[in-house]
Amino acid sequence: MPPLRTALLQSSGQLGDVAANLKVLDQAAARAAATGAGLLVAPEMFLTGYAIGDGIARLAEHADGPAAQAVAALAAHHGLAIAYGYPERDGAAVYNAAQLVGPDGTRLANYRKTHLYGGFETDSFTAGEQPLVQAELNGVRVGLIICYDVEFPENVRAHALAGTELLIVPTALMHPAEIVAESVVPVRAFENQLYIAYANRAGVEGEFEFVGLSALAGPDGTARARAGRGEELVTGDVDPELLAASREANPYLRDRRPDLYTSLV
Repeated sequence: MPPLRTALLQSSGQLGDVAANLKVLDQAAARAAATGAGLLVAPEMFLTGYAIGDGIARLAEHADGPAAQAVAALAAHHGLAIAYGYPERDGAAVYNAAQLVGPDGTRLANYRKTHLYGGFETDSFTAGEQPLVQAELNGVRVGLIICYDVEFPENVRAHALAGTELLIVPTALMHPAEIVAESVVPVRAFENQLYIAYANRAGVEGEFEFVGLSALAGPDGTARARAGRGEELVTGDVDPELLAASREANPYLRDRRPDLYTSLV
């Protein structure tokens, strides 16, 4: 099976301007497709911006709303899958969500952030209740979580045990938590024997300073692609053959002793 070239869009777009952010996504998709990428991953809350306060409730849309339809059209036009963060409305509730759209524009998966970070998120969103969301993309089993979720080892281990090969993580990581991008994410990939596509925002938004450092981390614990601190598009390959060989050589998942861990839950 050929590698899945994955592009990470490190950008904060334009705060509160969905149309402008769709244009940024369109341009990034064109650049990614030109490199042979089959997947483009955008950051957490990319369609609207993160630090938009009450604008979250105003701009939130249903998972199949106009913005989702616009992203689907972009994916089909450029012939690559797109994963992106957005505020999802469902009745009276608003979720911090991420959606994966296939290269033909089909909606493949939608995930609602289960671990909300800080007062801003707990005041603005309802926490999701479905921890494991997966889809098949070009023969690769992909999973979705969002930002703070990856900092809980249980979330990533659940994906590893469910067969996830590429974990997509739209992110809004802030200073001074650089250690998450630099160390935690590669370690999560290594200890769970999977790839992690970690796409962060960049720059200052209101009270938040986003640190960039987006990465495609591999099962060997290295960053196969790594962005700096500013606006950037980086690409790397998710190689199923390398992953299979790594899982065969690394016994972490085989050597687990679940009977000893019951006290953890």
